[in-house]
Amino acid sequence: MKTTTTYNFNSNVALVTGGSSGIGRATALAFGASGAQVVVADINEDEGGKTAYMIKEAGGKSLFVKCDVSKSSDVKALIDKTISTFGRLDYAFNNAGIEGAQGGVIDCTEENWGRVIDTNLKSVWLCMKHEIPQMLKQGSGAIINCSSIAGLVGFPGIPAYDASKHGVIGLSQTAALEFSKMNIRVNAVCPGVIQTPMIERFTHGEAQVQKQLVEGEPVGRVGRPEEIAAAVLWLSSDEASFVTGHALVVDGGWVAQ
Repeated sequence: MKTTTTYNFNSNVALVTGGSSGIGRATALAFGASGAQVVVADINEDEGGKTAYMIKEAGGKSLFVKCDVSKSSDVKALIDKTISTFGRLDYAFNNAGIEGAQGGVIDCTEENWGRVIDTNLKSVWLCMKHEIPQMLKQGSGAIINCSSIAGLVGFPGIPAYDASKHGVIGLSQTAALEFSKMNIRVNAVCPGVIQTPMIERFTHGEAQVQKQLVEGEPVGRVGRPEEIAAAVLWLSSDEASFVTGHALVVDGGWVAQ
């Protein structure tokens, strides 16, 4: 079933970090199908390059850039490459993230905490730090940062992930307020349980754990990456021109319980 509306992005330029699989790949493909020129960024060169190739095979324009979004030098190089190739940056989906090791507050190691916070939260700040100056030059832009339902409610056993996703919402709201009068909108999207490689790692492929996740969803199923892509494209489009500083929950009703 197709769920992503095709927008006319008129050869504007979209950047998707964490574009090698799951929500990132689905969103990159959706941007490409809507006419955007797409920059796919990921640390996974093989799968990220495959996403860019899929866009080109479908008739779109795309570029893959290998990037560790937790490193300022990599992020700066990513934005520089985007501008030197396509000349502008209209939409950014700062999506790259990891779940980290499972374990409670006292079991979480300092190494795990640092790695998750750097990848999930510091990276969003670094991306916006380098994306927004270009958008200011252009006089417009839309940024969507990937949070989670774990950015709205607590989940035992993943303290670093939970903290990072709460932080993404606060950071998005701060940026939205700072640039609201400059025609730059900043929002967050909060996916629920989505069928992605991250969820597969989280459940370790155990049928009982997967069953519990499905039972936790009021709609009776987990979500699909394309359903998050649909939300990201809407937030990027002019149809969401009055929406900024918002955390859009796409979760099948999980946090409403």
